[in-house]
Amino acid sequence: MKTFDSIQTELRAGTTTCEQLTKEYLGAIDAGRGLNAFLSVFPETALAQARNVDQKLAAGSAGRLAGMVVSIKDLICVEGERVTCGSRILENFVSPYHATVVERLLAEDAVIVGKNNMDEFAMGSSTENSAFGRVKLVQDEARVPGGSSGGSAVAVRAGMATASLGSDTGGSIRQPASFTGVVGLKPTYGRVSRYGLVAFASSFDSIGPLALTTRDCAQVMNVIAGHDEHDSTSANVPVPDFTAALNKDVTGLRVGIPREYFGEGLDPDVRSAVEKSIDTLKRNGATVEEVSLPHTDYTIATYYILATAEASSNLARYDGARYGYRAKKARDLADMYITSRSEGFGSEVKRRIMLGTYVLSAGYYDAYYRKGQKVRRLIQQDFFNAFSKVDCLITPTAPTTAFKAGEKVDDPLKMYLSDIYTTSANLAGIPGISVPYGKDHQGLPIGVQILGRQFDEATILKVADFLESAS
Repeated sequence: MKTFDSIQTELRAGTTTCEQLTKEYLGAIDAGRGLNAFLSVFPETALAQARNVDQKLAAGSAGRLAGMVVSIKDLICVEGERVTCGSRILENFVSPYHATVVERLLAEDAVIVGKNNMDEFAMGSSTENSAFGRVKLVQDEARVPGGSSGGSAVAVRAGMATASLGSDTGGSIRQPASFTGVVGLKPTYGRVSRYGLVAFASSFDSIGPLALTTRDCAQVMNVIAGHDEHDSTSANVPVPDFTAALNKDVTGLRVGIPREYFGEGLDPDVRSAVEKSIDTLKRNGATVEEVSLPHTDYTIATYYILATAEASSNLARYDGARYGYRAKKARDLADMYITSRSEGFGSEVKRRIMLGTYVLSAGYYDAYYRKGQKVRRLIQQDFFNAFSKVDCLITPTAPTTAFKAGEKVDDPLKMYLSDIYTTSANLAGIPGISVPYGKDHQGLPIGVQILGRQFDEATILKVADFLESAS
């Protein structure tokens, strides 16, 4: 596995070429087919891009990401390629345009190598909900890699890509990063354009990078962040050089420890790793204080009311009438809608559509959806209050390490609780990053989560980089 810095060193020294690197990654993808991390691979396109980058390198005109081979979660549009969202209902749908993040990667000479497997429509915490089979953890194929960006995380961890783009609606970048032992960043809502991202829950979704190192994530963020006129929720705020925040000490940094994140249900090995990371920051000049996020207990309920309501609305477009899967045998229009959706969607997607439709229905809207919006504001205010005292928060990324496939499939609530420490960042619209910090007694990776103020990715990247170096 190569970091982007090591790749750039090799390219400058002339010991490799972008084309040769791309062939190596394609070979790793082929060798690792059993992990099921990819739904589409673009060998011809990728090699053509690589040869073009080599020409630019020779001419001294290559972009900032020349030599970086990137995979894309299969709900982000790549022109001329399938975008399935891990669902049968979009199995043969080909995107007519590039997502903004893909355009920005290509403009800086990244090579796009393929599309990654995922939980259907990003609904899941284990990548077992894909219509095209589950993704397997590199370290133990009997276990899950987390979700919903499990394919993206595995692609990076298995050396199939230098970096990958995932999406995070309730932890879908950070939790698989934790399970697989890579770095995963969820930016502030609005920091990265969502144009070309197939929506799950539009007020929660964020696109972000997964990579082997914090520095690699920062370099991807330098390219994909920034205002986009195609996305009305894209924030028009300055984008700093995120790499400038790295390799800095943490003297004087004020670190908050949310007491509500260290209660029952937290695996002892995970607790120990997070406590060690806090002690490391303390010994190196950071000040640590306990803070309270009093509405934490309502996070999961609030998230699954509001996110499913938005999913119910967003997924109404898949009806068999305009594009996507259409049932072959239907008596009339209504039957076509019902049968197409029944056959095209998987069980978890159906479950969330039904829940979302219920909370939006007459008679229940005020009791659930409206109340959920009010609680969301209270959760957001908890973070604003905490950040008036501290610069960042340190928490576990997930309550456990990677669990076995099938272990939680039949118990949705148990599965939903895998996101107990990550959904709050999406509710509040703040940035969060998971960085590997040690292993449990079984040798499985543990992730530490750092949460920051809105649009202050620089601070959490600095802390993640410091912990990464220390570990």
